[in-house]
Amino acid sequence: MLSMNVKSAVTFVSEKEWTAQQERALQALATLDARTGKGNDFLGWIDLPSSISSGELAAVQTAAEELSRHAEVVVVIGIGGSYLGAKAVIDALSHSFAALLPKPRRPLVIFAGQNIGEDYMAELIEVLQTREAACIVISKSGTTTEPAIAFRLLKQHLEARYGKAGAQRRIVAVTDGSRGALRTLATQEGYKTFVIPDDVGGRFSVFTPVGLLPVAVAGIDVEALVEGAVAMSRKVAVPDETNPAVQYAAIRNALYAQGRKIEVLVNYHPKMHYVTEWWKQLYGESEGKEHKGIFPAGVDFTGDLHSMGQYLQDGERSLFETVVGIGCERSGLTVPADTQNLDQLNFIAGRRLSECNRMAALGTLLAHTDGGVPVVGIEIPQLDAYALGGLLYFFEMACGISGYMLGVNPFDQPGVEAYKNNMFALLGKPGYEAQTLRIREIVSHLQ
Repeated sequence: MLSMNVKSAVTFVSEKEWTAQQERALQALATLDARTGKGNDFLGWIDLPSSISSGELAAVQTAAEELSRHAEVVVVIGIGGSYLGAKAVIDALSHSFAALLPKPRRPLVIFAGQNIGEDYMAELIEVLQTREAACIVISKSGTTTEPAIAFRLLKQHLEARYGKAGAQRRIVAVTDGSRGALRTLATQEGYKTFVIPDDVGGRFSVFTPVGLLPVAVAGIDVEALVEGAVAMSRKVAVPDETNPAVQYAAIRNALYAQGRKIEVLVNYHPKMHYVTEWWKQLYGESEGKEHKGIFPAGVDFTGDLHSMGQYLQDGERSLFETVVGIGCERSGLTVPADTQNLDQLNFIAGRRLSECNRMAALGTLLAHTDGGVPVVGIEIPQLDAYALGGLLYFFEMACGISGYMLGVNPFDQPGVEAYKNNMFALLGKPGYEAQTLRIREIVSHLQ
């Protein structure tokens, strides 16, 4: 269901270093399994796919069907891990032009609360005036600024249009089981709710209702998604060097030790763009601590070969690439012949576009390897719910292993609070008065 190829990348490290890093990765895997490492109170994601009951999946699907009956558009409100997992899966497995299809059988799932864009929210509400709408609001606390602002606006819109009772049927809250502002509001208003487990952090939550409910609303097979994750959980639990998560974590850290500070995740399929965005959050927020960590970047090939290709080929040698490939595409579309052949492409007439794409990927691999760029290969057999579920779980497990190898806590995010505190002080939040004065003095010297 997933294959790893580190042959190119391993040539950039010594055999001794490669062996040592594999041993360290296996030790990190053992620490994860024993639940004795840093952040061990946030390891619920490890057993999460296999612990999801058929009843829990049925409840998610029932709620998704209920929302679908009420709405043409379902707005998912969340930020970071509260939206990126669902966005990644929906974009990867939905029709690329679903919004333009006649009479869609499922609601269009769109997202809010991932920014504080005034025009974005104004334009969203403008569109919702002409569409039947519903809302899934996702927040463990209910006080995270960006989604809280978006939910105020969407709640106001839904209540004004449908009344309190109508809005209550169109809002589902995914939040803490017993505490927090959103839990309190959901109880007061009678919203349908799902629980975010206490021991699962946001960026590891795609296999909770955080990810599964929006995915089910979009009409994607959540059972297959979970089954793929369960199958992968068995594969990445194997305590030897054949474990692909061990291999991935080991080669990342071996290259990092040699000064490769940037990892570029590469895909050759436009549907995979938000999988890359999800991966960037997973690794950036998990490993970027204590002035350590590989910087996660992403590119969409072949398009970005015409923008970033020059740097990747000839720029500073401080990076490596991880290429996520897809073995088989479905449509069978071929390049047509042309009698004039002005573009001189008749030599590929009759060939599938996917074959041309594979040759572009192979040609790039050869060029970048010759240019001094280590390349790690990951491939899934096809882009479907089962394979994607496995890929996401693979990245989660490898992230936990790699974070422990770095010596950081991969399951907290203390640095995220810094901008929030400054923003609250600048906006005049009660309790931040002293910090407000200090920051305004700093700002006045910068202007």
